[in-house]
Amino acid sequence: MTGKSKSVCKAVLLGWLWVCTGQVAPAQGRESDVAVVVHPDTPVSNMTLAEVRKVLLGDRQYWTSNMPVVLLMRAPVARERNVVLKIIYQMTESQFKQYWIAKIFRAEAASAPKIVYSNDMANELVTAIPGAIAFISSRDVHPGSKVIRIDNHLPGEPGYPLR
Repeated sequence: MTGKSKSVCKAVLLGWLWVCTGQVAPAQGRESDVAVVVHPDTPVSNMTLAEVRKVLLGDRQYWTSNMPVVLLMRAPVARERNVVLKIIYQMTESQFKQYWIAKIFRAEAASAPKIVYSNDMANELVTAIPGAIAFISSRDVHPGSKVIRIDNHLPGEPGYPLR
C-alpha cells in the first residue's frame, strides 16, 4: 500500500467507527454546548450550577409541592451524558451507577434517572412529562423548548459551563 492509500483507508476506517458508535463529527470542529431543558410548566428559568447539581443528585426531588423532578439522562457513551457526569456530577460512569444504587438502597430515591437513547427522545419526553429535566445538545433542542439559564448564561454564550 502506498502512503496515500493508507491515509484514505485510515480516513474511511475512522469514518466507519464514528458511524458504528453512533457518534457524529462535531460541526465546524467544535462540539455544541449541552442545554438543560425542562418541561414548559416547570417554575424555573435560571439556576446556578450548584442548584442543577442538587437536582441531579436527587437532593431536590420536587420543583413544587405537587410537581416531582423527573430526571432524564442520556444512555452511556452519549456526549451529553459524559459532559453531565464530568461537570455536574463530578463522577465517573461507575461512580454514578454506584451512587444511584446506594441512594435507592437507602430509600433516599425511588429510582435512578430514566435513560433516554437520543436527543429526539429526550426532547419528546421532557415536553410530555411534567417536572422532567433533560440534557440535550444545544443544536438538537426543539423550537419552543424551555431551556434553563445556568449561572445567568444560555448555551452558546461566553461563560456557559456545560461544554
